[in-house]
Amino acid sequence: MRMLAVGDSYMAPDYFRRAFEALEPEHEISYLTIDPDRPFVPRTVSERRLREYEGTPAQLMEHLTGIEILVVHGAPVTDEVLTSSGVLRLVCCVRGGPANVDLDAASACGIPVVNTPGKNAEAVADQTLAFLIMLARGFPKAQRFLLAGGSVGKSAFEGAEFLGHDLADHVLGLVGFGHVGRRVAARASAFGMRILVHDPYLVADAVDSNAERVETLAALLAESDFVSVHARATPENENLFGAEEFSAMRRGAYFINTARETLVDDAALDEALASGHLGGAALDVVRPKDRRVPHPLLRHENVVITPHIGGATHETLLRGARMVADEVARFQLGMPLVNVVDHTTAEV
Repeated sequence: MRMLAVGDSYMAPDYFRRAFEALEPEHEISYLTIDPDRPFVPRTVSERRLREYEGTPAQLMEHLTGIEILVVHGAPVTDEVLTSSGVLRLVCCVRGGPANVDLDAASACGIPVVNTPGKNAEAVADQTLAFLIMLARGFPKAQRFLLAGGSVGKSAFEGAEFLGHDLADHVLGLVGFGHVGRRVAARASAFGMRILVHDPYLVADAVDSNAERVETLAALLAESDFVSVHARATPENENLFGAEEFSAMRRGAYFINTARETLVDDAALDEALASGHLGGAALDVVRPKDRRVPHPLLRHENVVITPHIGGATHETLLRGARMVADEVARFQLGMPLVNVVDHTTAEV
């Protein structure tokens, strides 16, 4: 089969090349890097359905003639892209949520779309544990002290100014218990933490021995020393954490978000920090702000913000490409696809 693998500024084609080595003898594979700077203004219904994409549909269509399998990371896949090949049979999107693919159009064309759920789970879980330790030990305050010219190494007792907490014997509340939440629970349990879980989509017996299920969010917030968000964002749970939820947390508790920025009301979090009700916060995702000035939440010395790097590891990208390679191999053999997003039956 003829395949086109499209890289972008985040995922270079080299990850596809490494993952697709075993496919090379059976397929004619070409590689493309999308140009993120080519102008594009969405005009059609299909184009306006897409989110979080890079490049233009025209760039893909220039290379799609005769392509049977299209592999993308962030490139935009519209109705025109889906029909421009004439023989396209499978679309693979190396993301957990294929926001850059028009799934309605793919379904209408009878073209299955597969994604890579959980590809970044290990990396995001690692970052969550790093955030837990940073907040518990007061790393943000200590780092700012040094950056401001504070002395270091003069006394064996200088750490007294930055006394923190162990993770052991403290309670971690996980809001969401999917790919990432489960891995966070396993890691935090190894640190001796008690794990509580609230996830309305879980079946009754889906929580393992590392955690205890809590029926309501309010109950989890009332018991947790740390609250970490791992829920998938939906229109219904926008601002899942607002003034009411932050007030319901224990005084001095810590808040972590490595999921999506829409789940948190930034203004409410800012107020909870300013009042001293929260002990600190660590965020990998925040709502967009003016890049010319520091993010407003960074005015608090107990806040850590990273620029959405939770899944930004070489292993994550290679894992996603290998998940796609496995799907292509199954597709060629006529086997059922594992991660079909639009539920279209894939047939060779």
